[in-house]
Amino acid sequence: ALAGRLSVGNIASFLTYSNQFAKPINEITSIASQIQQAIASAERIFEVMDNTEDMEVINKGLTVRKLTGRVEFKNVWFAYNEEEWVLRDVNFVIEPGESVAFVGATGSGKSTIINLIARFYDIQKGQILIDGIDIKEYNLRDLRRQISVVMQDVFLFSGDIKSNIRLKNNSITNEDIREAAKLVSADKFIASLPGKYDEEVKERGATFSTGQRQLISFARAAAFKPSIFILDEATASIDTETEQAIQKAMANISGGKTTIIIAHRLSTIKDCDKIIVIKNGRIREMGTHSELMDKKGIYNQLYQKQLNSQAAS
Repeated sequence: ALAGRLSVGNIASFLTYSNQFAKPINEITSIASQIQQAIASAERIFEVMDNTEDMEVINKGLTVRKLTGRVEFKNVWFAYNEEEWVLRDVNFVIEPGESVAFVGATGSGKSTIINLIARFYDIQKGQILIDGIDIKEYNLRDLRRQISVVMQDVFLFSGDIKSNIRLKNNSITNEDIREAAKLVSADKFIASLPGKYDEEVKERGATFSTGQRQLISFARAAAFKPSIFILDEATASIDTETEQAIQKAMANISGGKTTIIIAHRLSTIKDCDKIIVIKNGRIREMGTHSELMDKKGIYNQLYQKQLNSQAAS
């Protein structure tokens, strides 16, 4: 080696030892990063746990037993911070039993609207009315019991399918769970599992497909018998069969209920009673699929762009 020659064995040994030396250093760096993330998350968790103001709000206000599901935004302005408005003078009405889809580019304000309906945040200006009453007047716990939200990322807890649909609500019986699963066509794949409704669910539903997790989340929403059903549609690509199953589940669960959809795949919302197009926090277009296609405006452009993208793939 000193004469400028290395054997194959020496080179192999050098590379092996180099990798062994670098591996723990990389692991330490990764662990340090995870610790920083954990500290930031812990601060947020303790902040929420120490917030007594929210608990006071939850236990005050008008008692809600059942809603018709009429939703109205009147001159709504909202910002997560005081520097930039996310929603600007938003006005719309959703009648009881209507299905309404919100469409727009990422960051346009679609998901913010559903956060405001469930009162995860309070607006700075304007009014949000449900059944003609400002949502700030309602008992927050009662209000949220009337709203079922299916988010983009379905979160399943470790346990079994039953407990993931019931979510600790003991008023939901096993029969209610089976009826909810049947309503959204989740019963077929559940029946094929060895444990049926007692089938083990690992953290985040790791053993289930995207479509199966979505159907369980629909069953969960249906079991609570909400007056308002909100779906923040998953952006993940799914196969045609799964998409058809999810569309059928959406149609079944929304029957007679006010249904609000944050749409990413425009092919799934053609039958909605109303489509609202948002751009830069403002409503730009509103109408049915046919009406908006005839306008040849923003919605038409988005639809054609998606259509061409699907054809190319």
